[in-house]
Amino acid sequence: MTGVSLKIGLAGLGGVGETVARALLAGVPGLTLAAVAVRDEARARAKLPGYAGAFVAPEALGDTCDVVVEGLPPALFRSVAVPTLERGRLFMPLSVGQLLEHWDLVALAEARGGRIHVPTGALLGLDAVRAAAEGEIRSVTMVTRKPPRGLAGAPHIVATGIDLDGLTEAVRVFSGTVREGVPGFPANLNVAAALSLAGIGPDRTRLEVWADPGVTRNTHTITVDADSARFTMTIENVPTEINPRTGRITALSTIAALRGLVAPLRVGT
Repeated sequence: MTGVSLKIGLAGLGGVGETVARALLAGVPGLTLAAVAVRDEARARAKLPGYAGAFVAPEALGDTCDVVVEGLPPALFRSVAVPTLERGRLFMPLSVGQLLEHWDLVALAEARGGRIHVPTGALLGLDAVRAAAEGEIRSVTMVTRKPPRGLAGAPHIVATGIDLDGLTEAVRVFSGTVREGVPGFPANLNVAAALSLAGIGPDRTRLEVWADPGVTRNTHTITVDADSARFTMTIENVPTEINPRTGRITALSTIAALRGLVAPLRVGT
């Protein structure tokens, strides 16, 4: 898509959105930050002093933008996803777990000529998983370890009454499938949702979540057993200052995904 200039819309300026916005404003050839949707426009202007584009409602981003990057609370996911796809735009969700709850969006994208592009985010090796899925994958397991504060307030933690304060050793707080786990950790397991979509699906991808006072980084270990390869990968993500649930690499992955839409050379599947 070299020579094409794409208008980018951002829904939300949280730990990921703000970093993506600053990168676009600093200059990415072929990409322009054209519109932003936020609750507090004055605060957003203070964050982005060089921004000269429009501030619009989430549902209006697809009116003028070619690509819409979603970084909103889960309850607002459809408010930006549906109108963006209805207009045949490219929708890039950061709340990937919400796709499992709203799978009708895939059919909507197909019907209206839109596309859903999930960035790699805080994971590694998705290219290998996608490649293995072209053959036969027998099993995929993901073990997530996070500092206890990174899991605080998650619906599953609240519902089960797990006490995260004062932990002195790691505690497994969830074991099951990705589909079972994502609703209980909507702000923590987007990475697991992306893994399941790249491989054998949310009902066959196994997941463990640990609250571990011995780690300072969000750590994910993935084990894949396939007819083409067997591999294990571990990544330790540095949390953002704004949101300890989100790794810094998530924003960088989003920027890389956007850059790949217009770059003359693209490396990877």
